[in-house]
Amino acid sequence: MSDEGFFEKVYQVAALIPYGRVTSYGAIANYLGATGSARMVGWAMNGSGKKDVPAHRVVNRNGLLTGKHHFQGTNLMQQLLESEGVEVVDNKIQNFEKLFWDPMKEL
Repeated sequence: MSDEGFFEKVYQVAALIPYGRVTSYGAIANYLGATGSARMVGWAMNGSGKKDVPAHRVVNRNGLLTGKHHFQGTNLMQQLLESEGVEVVDNKIQNFEKLFWDPMKEL
C-alpha cells in the first residue's frame, strides 16, 4: 500500500473518533493492521490540515499532545479539545483512559 493509500485509511478512521473522545496514533495503526506504524499515522495527521479530519483528537499513547506544534497558533490543539469538554493539563489529557476511543473495540 502506498503512503497516500495508508494516509487515506488513517483519515477514514480518524473521522470516526467521537466528539469529546481521543485515540492514539498506535491505536489507529493497530486497527489498520499496521502495528508499529504509529509514526506513519502521525505523519498522516500532520498532513491532514486541508481535510475534514479531527486530528486534534489523536494523541500519543500516554495522552500527550505531541502533535500540537502542527496546529496554527500556540494552543489550538488544546483549545479544540477543551471546547469538546476534554481537560488538558501540562499538555496531557486528564482521564485519558476514560476518554480513550479504541477503534479495535468500537468499530
